[in-house]
Amino acid sequence: MRLNYSLEACAALFEAEVIGSSSESITHVYFDSRKIQQAKGALFFALTGHSRSGNEFIEDAYRQGIRLFVIAKNSGAKFQSDALYFQVEDPLIALQKLATHHRKQFTYPVVAITGSVGKTTFKEWIFHCISDKFKVVRSPKSFNSQLGVALSLLEMHEHASIAFIEAGISKPGEMNLLQNMIQPDYGIFTAFGKAHRENFAHNEEHLLEKWVLFRECRLAFIPHTFADLENRLPGNFQVCPPYENHRFPSGYSGMLGVLKTFLTFLQFELKEIEERIDSLPTLALRMEVFEGINGNTIINDTYNLDLDALSEALIHQRQLAPDKKRIVVIGLSEKHAHERLEIEKLIASFNPDEFHFIPEGKSIPWENFHNSVVLVKAHRDRAFEYEVARGKALKHRTIVEVNLSAIKHNVSFYQSRLPKEVKILAMVKASSYGSGADKVASFLQQNGIRNFGVAFADEGVELRKAGIGISSSIVVMNPDPEHSDLIIEYRLEPAIYSFEQLDEFITALIHRNISGYPIHLKFDTGMHRLGFAPGDKERVLAIINSQPEVQIQGIYSHLADADNPIHSEFTKKQLATFDSIVSYFRANSSDSFLAHILNSEGSLRYPEYCYDLIRLGISMYGYTENKELKASLQPSVYWYSSISQIKAVPKGDFIGYGCSYEALDDLTIAVIPVGYADGFRRSLSNGAGSVFIHGIKCPVVGRVCMDMIMVDISSVNAKINDPVEIIGQNQPMDVFAKAMDTIPYEVMTGLSKRMHRVYVEE
Repeated sequence: MRLNYSLEACAALFEAEVIGSSSESITHVYFDSRKIQQAKGALFFALTGHSRSGNEFIEDAYRQGIRLFVIAKNSGAKFQSDALYFQVEDPLIALQKLATHHRKQFTYPVVAITGSVGKTTFKEWIFHCISDKFKVVRSPKSFNSQLGVALSLLEMHEHASIAFIEAGISKPGEMNLLQNMIQPDYGIFTAFGKAHRENFAHNEEHLLEKWVLFRECRLAFIPHTFADLENRLPGNFQVCPPYENHRFPSGYSGMLGVLKTFLTFLQFELKEIEERIDSLPTLALRMEVFEGINGNTIINDTYNLDLDALSEALIHQRQLAPDKKRIVVIGLSEKHAHERLEIEKLIASFNPDEFHFIPEGKSIPWENFHNSVVLVKAHRDRAFEYEVARGKALKHRTIVEVNLSAIKHNVSFYQSRLPKEVKILAMVKASSYGSGADKVASFLQQNGIRNFGVAFADEGVELRKAGIGISSSIVVMNPDPEHSDLIIEYRLEPAIYSFEQLDEFITALIHRNISGYPIHLKFDTGMHRLGFAPGDKERVLAIINSQPEVQIQGIYSHLADADNPIHSEFTKKQLATFDSIVSYFRANSSDSFLAHILNSEGSLRYPEYCYDLIRLGISMYGYTENKELKASLQPSVYWYSSISQIKAVPKGDFIGYGCSYEALDDLTIAVIPVGYADGFRRSLSNGAGSVFIHGIKCPVVGRVCMDMIMVDISSVNAKINDPVEIIGQNQPMDVFAKAMDTIPYEVMTGLSKRMHRVYVEE
């Protein structure tokens, strides 16, 4: 970010009341105290979002050297004598005013990109195709919200020749604000889908809202799928013919057609366009995190090496490694050697323990890295994937992929529908439903979640060791009495559900001479699982009031069937019972505690009973039986493998154990290294289950083995090592679960730990 604005100019722009004085000018902005790198010239915006208030981080930013702040007039912030504060009605609006003003300082073309899907992919594609001829400014990562667009525009600078800015909306009225900020010269529309459609009256309202972005463009490029609307389209819209490329599925033909047409508009020759599209990276444009050899964690972010992306990756590395060594590895190609000094300067500002430039023809010295978080960045022309793969821990070629961006989307969906004072308790029990509790919880903590739920104490210990600090609450829902010392040592918070358990835990605290330890009380309001009876409330409170060793941190219960309208009367009875319990404790206890009874779907059906927290479980990962809700969530867990061997099976031969499958015709089968030890159940044998290879359904033939399955690929042109989708776009989680005659919960928690977990962030 390269700003240069005086304090006087900003005060006028923000229409702010100024408290304090300073001689600094503003060169860059922050809104997240965790990402502060350079305090001098930095302006901190104390933004209020769904999950947190920026006011909570003003003091943290001050401790890191920030002396310029934009705060809300009613923030109640403590003013420091050596700092300056712009007091405004809304800090986000002030940031947007600064971005709008900054955008007006430049005359080079600004291209706005919107669409239900594909915005970030298109932005990275166009960058790949033109960055050798144009100096490009582009939105960092997937910055396309009301906040993200403002931050993207502030990246504009005088040395650029074109800017690509993503714009995303979730409700009516938002695009008008983005259009006023971006004021695009040209527009790109990638695709139209279901994302956020539930907030619009009908499809046309949703589509027209997106097209508001292009109302003053010189030209907007849209895919061929809108050809039938040509007579109704504004005059500045150009419909682009489809473009097929053998390296991409047919579903990409619309977006590739827009890319080809736009490159033609930029005066690239046809042959050159075809060559550049053919060289587009097939690697997903996203950051991956996975286990490496020697106890390392590897961050694979090798699809580009521009400074903005490198800075974001270095921030991510620092967040993942609060107590671990940080190593940065750069694959710099010869044609980009002139960038080395700038890259070194940026890396040095993050103070990693080591950083290495790997010349062409040399390998990453993985054997020298131990128990570290290793960030690997490279230019695409280095083809560094093989080098990264050398550092991966050798486990199982079948992988479980966890999309952290989808989890963030799902959490944000719920936050947007909750009152601002209601927080989320993220359930990460059973290794975060099989997705890996340490990585998922760390990611959620980075994104403002401070309350976590686990089933047993050892799961809570794992989270503490993974960096979930004591500023975050970890509730142990089913604590064993023999684990009391472990709970206390790691400052976990036990859920107490019986008098015997309460007495045992108090005894453990007495032996350690501890008082005021936080506990949670669970009441059974009708589910008849763990919990005190409602009539026990007076006795429970009497014990707690007489025992200074404990204090009430939370009171909660479980609904038996919150998402089923058939049992709504029973649910309302449970809610009324819980309300009476909470009211009793509020009236008779001096402890300030959090109350919660609703799960994710219950929070949408009974919002008046949200209390202080809702518990977000499997919906956080994008799975629900509620069809309306499903359209708003994004699936986050995928399961992939690859072909180990291909065989021809003559008609009449048997396949697998027990000779249970006879080939009725000549078949070609593929052997896939996944079996019931991984969670692919034996019930999927002999055609009950299937996988997808190159988008084609391939049924299981023979019995599922412990470590492998055989599938019929007679209709597929496949080869050894080709990818295999078990759960993904073609076979969603709920479809796979139905084939196994179970539910997504059981599928996810049954995924073997021996399989690699790969964490991606788009």
